[in-house]
Amino acid sequence: MACEKPILGMIAGNGILPVLVARGAKAAGYRVCCVGLRYQYDSALPSECDSFSIAGMARVGRWIRLLKKWGANDAIMVGGVGKTAMHKKFSVLRLTPDLTTLLLWYRRLRHDRRDATVLSAIADELQKSGVTLIDSTTHISDHLAGSGVLGSVSPTAKQTADIAFGWPLLTQSAELHIGQSMAVREGDVLAIEAIEGTAALIERTGSLCKKSGWTLLKTAADDHDMRADVPSIGTNTIKQVAQAGCTCIAVGSGRVILLDAPAVIKAANASGVALVGMA
Repeated sequence: MACEKPILGMIAGNGILPVLVARGAKAAGYRVCCVGLRYQYDSALPSECDSFSIAGMARVGRWIRLLKKWGANDAIMVGGVGKTAMHKKFSVLRLTPDLTTLLLWYRRLRHDRRDATVLSAIADELQKSGVTLIDSTTHISDHLAGSGVLGSVSPTAKQTADIAFGWPLLTQSAELHIGQSMAVREGDVLAIEAIEGTAALIERTGSLCKKSGWTLLKTAADDHDMRADVPSIGTNTIKQVAQAGCTCIAVGSGRVILLDAPAVIKAANASGVALVGMA
């Protein structure tokens, strides 16, 4: 008799990353059982999974029931969700939470809605039910940024100088959990990412810096919890930075996900954007 495949549970937000995780896990011999967050998950995701059900963003109790029904002892939480919604008045009630989420919010999250706190609270709730939340990059190591020049476009001397100038500043900002991205040009900090996200930072920098040639830096803190919200860039990022006048991107090696690495590198090459991995 053939051995049954191990089961990997997944809680999926938006973007292509959950699709890449599902493919990587299945290639590693896992049966992928996924909870797709309502109005968030990619339409291509269900066909990549062995089992798939939809649940609301604030229905943690339903997440747990589905994962337990499927027999998943390990789970990955991956994909984006709209963070700004969490800071609106009566934000949780707007999401129609179940009892598990309401209790979680009341006991753990009323006064602290930072990403790390939310993730820790959810992970603890899953663990109480016998489901362990694991590193979200476990099955996509080939999509993590490497070191050095990653494409065929090398940074110029000015871009190299901007990376050397900005990288220590970004590292400090990330360690303080202020943001994961920064824009610099010729020794000036043009913008720092906060809750608005990288796409908004790129748009803002493009409007502030009328001259092209600025550099985008992106990484995660040393203590970043890799179980969720790992910083990433994709082909849409490349397209957006090229339109906004950015000609170089430096990313933390092993800390930033390239959303379909071959496609991202190809897009950067085609757009003339230097892509550099910083160890």
